[in-house]
Amino acid sequence: MALPTPDDASISEDEADKIAAKAQSASAFLKAISHEGRLRILCHLTTGEKSVTDLETLVSARQAAVSQQLARLRLEGFVSARRDGKAVFYSLADDRTKRVLELVYDLFCKGQNGA
Repeated sequence: MALPTPDDASISEDEADKIAAKAQSASAFLKAISHEGRLRILCHLTTGEKSVTDLETLVSARQAAVSQQLARLRLEGFVSARRDGKAVFYSLADDRTKRVLELVYDLFCKGQNGA
């Protein structure tokens, strides 16, 4: 089944505009998770809430680098933060991100033997 395109005569201009807006949203979503550092952080958050210190250890990066990526992920709406004293804990903000990451894991990580 072919996907409709904006120049497809069978769809209205309003439908074409909606498709374009959804494509733009999907593109922004994929661009945000395409950064290796952000993707690694998101993968670790699929298993539950983590502190910044936990994430530093898990991704083997300095606090400044992890914080920079977390700020971008927060701005994009991928993660939410919770403060407990001096510690800040991050978790995935919605199920959509977790579903995409699970698919990426299934396609690229699960059962791979170096291939």
